Amino acid sequence: MRKVRLFIAMSVDGYIGDRNGGVSWLNGQGEDKENIDTYSDFVKNIDTIFMGWNTYHQIVTELSPKEWVYNGFTTYVITHHKRHSAGEIHFTDENPVKLLKQLKLQDGKDIWICGGANLLRQLMDANLIDQYYISVIPTVLGGGIRLFGELDKEQKLSLVKTQNYNGIVELIYEPR
Repeated sequence: MRKVRLFIAMSVDGYIGDRNGGVSWLNGQGEDKENIDTYSDFVKNIDTIFMGWNTYHQIVTELSPKEWVYNGFTTYVITHHKRHSAGEIHFTDENPVKLLKQLKLQDGKDIWICGGANLLRQLMDANLIDQYYISVIPTVLGGGIRLFGELDKEQKLSLVKTQNYNGIVELIYEPR
């Protein structure tokens, strides 16, 4: 069965977006050349991306408006906005828990939960996250979009791996 992996960055105080939803703060404490490319390693085992509308919209309007940065991946955008699916991008208003359960049973590589917070909460409440890759960025935002927010129940995790570079601490957890 395919695994579902969250791969996301947050501020030291637990936010994935600033008060305006922005992510310009996503960098280390020094120069980029000090960063380790953990993303390339992560995506070697991924062929499907799952994201909410706000994450999709931010990617195509702010982060990479000229080209789709996830070419080669089948992407599901959970949204109530009526959009036509094209190529590898599938817009759907299907229940994300039900859809993800179906995708897990299909052949393929693992599934990446790319964001956002509302979608993540629904999947966590259904115990569908198999691994949490969380990069803690050396910034305190003081407010914004919380990574986890309110959950229906406690989620106990086991720390599997840590590494740090350029002030960023990467944590990998699995459910206990």
